[in-house]
Amino acid sequence: MIKSPTLLSCGDCPIRHNAVCATCDAAELAMLEKVKSYRTVAAGALLAEAGQPLTHLSSIVSGCATMSRTLEDGRRQTVGILLPSDFIGRPGRATSVFDIETLSEVTICRFERQTFETLVASTPHIATRLLSMTLDELDAARDWAVVLGRLTAREKVAAFLVSLARRQAVSSGKMVPQGATVLHLPLSREAMADHLGLTIETTSRQMTALRRDGLIETPSNREIRIPDFEALALEAADDDDGGLIA
Repeated sequence: MIKSPTLLSCGDCPIRHNAVCATCDAAELAMLEKVKSYRTVAAGALLAEAGQPLTHLSSIVSGCATMSRTLEDGRRQTVGILLPSDFIGRPGRATSVFDIETLSEVTICRFERQTFETLVASTPHIATRLLSMTLDELDAARDWAVVLGRLTAREKVAAFLVSLARRQAVSSGKMVPQGATVLHLPLSREAMADHLGLTIETTSRQMTALRRDGLIETPSNREIRIPDFEALALEAADDDDGGLIA
């Protein structure tokens, strides 16, 4: 189901200071206002399909989606979790490389692809911000390669929770999580296992072990409380500056 939400001005947008428009000045925001549109999509819908045309590039305003690739034999690997302010699509590419599926109701701020490509070429603040976001994604992908390739199952689960907590802190205007952290888990245990390259049984066992050891608390299936963020980060082989320990 697709519906049009109430339009927001760019100045009132909840992702204004983290999205691709974060460094835009007033004149540039005015240009974006003229060409943007919003869509709200129900959970379980495809925002993009691998190999299919991508007519719009967009930022997630609210909700959560997964980015994945499915092999010919049906095996599926989740390669990214998309949260508010994350960008969907790539200027200069007319088709989607991945399947992007909503895990919850998702609202996106959309720009027609060719129009946005013109803005990138003519608006340095948008181009620079897009480059910065792309480099951040590259760093995250390299870190995640270490998680998938070298960490134990326990460390993988801890690293995933640490990553979500850091992203949640950034979206709320903080550099790092502070004190006890309450984390809303945006995906099911099955989707989490898929993302980590683990079985759902292994993922559940590791969550239970982390809870037993006092590193997390689970008030509900989708709510995680981290009493001591630094302790969980150490469990995930994460050093003080947010990177993985070599």
